[in-house]
Amino acid sequence: MNILAVDTAGKTAGVALLQDDRLLYECYLDAGMTHSETIMPLIDNCLKFCHLTCADIDVYGVNAGPGSFTGLRIGLAAVKGLAFPRETLCAPVSTLEALAATHTGEGTVLCALDARRAQVYSAAFDLATHERLMDDDARAVADLAQFVENCKKPLFFVGDGAALCYNKYGEIPGVLAVPPALRGGRAAAVALVAKQMARHGETVLPEALLPDYHRLSQAERERAERLAAEAEASKTKEAKK
Repeated sequence: MNILAVDTAGKTAGVALLQDDRLLYECYLDAGMTHSETIMPLIDNCLKFCHLTCADIDVYGVNAGPGSFTGLRIGLAAVKGLAFPRETLCAPVSTLEALAATHTGEGTVLCALDARRAQVYSAAFDLATHERLMDDDARAVADLAQFVENCKKPLFFVGDGAALCYNKYGEIPGVLAVPPALRGGRAAAVALVAKQMARHGETVLPEALLPDYHRLSQAERERAERLAAEAEASKTKEAKK
């Protein structure tokens, strides 16, 4: 089975090709360029160097969320465009589950992506079994305190929100540091999770490939706040009549 995986959920971009249990190709790029500039050339290079074409791909894996709204849309659009002509199956991978998949050992890994407003998209997994301990969701960093105190140690934080977590919880006994260069997402991990999803029948056709943002975009939040304010102002005006 050939699985081509794309990671555009955060500031970095990545592409990997997994052939059965063999990682044929992986590229990780953190050069400050936009994903719209880099992702298609990275995919093209991957296929070229592996001497494959889209006709050889059995499953596409891609981060479906959470993560950067723009980054997710770019990755999903790229994969849809590649998968549509042959109706190739796609795996909508949890960004946080893929982050955990690159780490093994004993203890707990808490995956965190910076969601702004002192929040992180977060989930936690047992390092030995990769059993999920916390569902994907947007949470205030402060709201993780009880989990951090009581989870199995050692505890590691990964993802681009890891620094926020280390700043608050880094001094707690059993919390160990992961070097910043090793905290980011990897397309190879997206491919590994995609393989598991394919094995369990959790892949979808490209037309069913959708993002899972886990919260409203800033524009949607601002619109909801504006409508709520207008509704409240209208009620106040009516009450004064």
